[in-house]
Amino acid sequence: MKLAHKLFVSYIVVVIVGLVVLSIATAYVAPANFSQQMTHMRGNRFDMAGQHMVELDIELEASFRDAINNALLISGLAAILAAVGVSWFVSQWLTRPIRSLVTLSHRIAGGHYEQRLRLDTRDEFAELVDSFNRMAASLADTEAMRVRLLGDVSHELKTPLAGIKGYMEGLQDGVLPATPETFQLVHREAERLQRLVQDLQELSRAEAGQVPLEIVNCKPNDLVMPVVDRMRPQFNEKNITLISDIPDNLPPVRADSDRTAQILTNLLGNALQYTASGGEVGVTASREPDHLRFSVSDTGVGLAPGELEHIFERFYRVDKSRSRSRGGSGIGLTVAKHLVEAQSGSIYAVSDGLGKGSQFNFTLPLT
Repeated sequence: MKLAHKLFVSYIVVVIVGLVVLSIATAYVAPANFSQQMTHMRGNRFDMAGQHMVELDIELEASFRDAINNALLISGLAAILAAVGVSWFVSQWLTRPIRSLVTLSHRIAGGHYEQRLRLDTRDEFAELVDSFNRMAASLADTEAMRVRLLGDVSHELKTPLAGIKGYMEGLQDGVLPATPETFQLVHREAERLQRLVQDLQELSRAEAGQVPLEIVNCKPNDLVMPVVDRMRPQFNEKNITLISDIPDNLPPVRADSDRTAQILTNLLGNALQYTASGGEVGVTASREPDHLRFSVSDTGVGLAPGELEHIFERFYRVDKSRSRSRGGSGIGLTVAKHLVEAQSGSIYAVSDGLGKGSQFNFTLPLT
């Protein structure tokens, strides 16, 4: 039963209880009161032998009015007490879930995100409790992600810092020669550290919605081909075939060309990293009812069914044995996801399983 119906029924119950108590009290009190008044009047009739019948009628009317007033006073007090009792019970019954919710909110505010409230009333309170539980679960996931992010960032920073420290200690102790090659190794580790910091800054801006966008009408070919031409030498160096198939008759989309290029660069870079030499990577585009779908497919390591929902998380890698120097920072797909969503699009991955390649699709709205 909905909360509005419960309130309406509670008001009706209070009114009915008041009327019932009033009727019962009046039925019992009024006759007794009136009988008492009549007895008193009969005792006076013997002293009124010479008075007129008009005076008798006046006294009878006054006695009846007094009896009714007394009955209404007593029954009204009884009805008020009964209505107050029923109202208190109904208010306690209705506010019990709210009190439980307040207690639970204090527990969650104290960091106990595992707390949940169970309520099977099938009304607005149940919907509120369900929404509150989902919020608590989201807070728990966010807290777990924050803890995991701190651990991942510290791990990612530790690796290049440890390398730089090791090289510098080797130079100080004379173990490593002060040659250009040694300094080049130190410089390479510093570059890795700088790339990671830049990626984290980009991710922070993307997640906070602080990436400036210049949404204009863009032709699909103008979005895809410059990125493909720019990255083709990297694919040729690794002996991977890069194919693009963007029909000329596709309608334009509403997008930021620079951010879309960044999305395609991240997706193609991911495909390049996880596709072996001799493989193939393709970029295609196709029209759907209200948007255009861009797809980057590869013949790489593929994705297990359980990995599809995690592939866009920070620092997630399919190949756990791949080092960051070869596998990137692990946040390129996360940045791509936020950039796509900032342009009113969506992004998702599909795969037939491990070793069967994968396909990353993202959509952009049509003009």
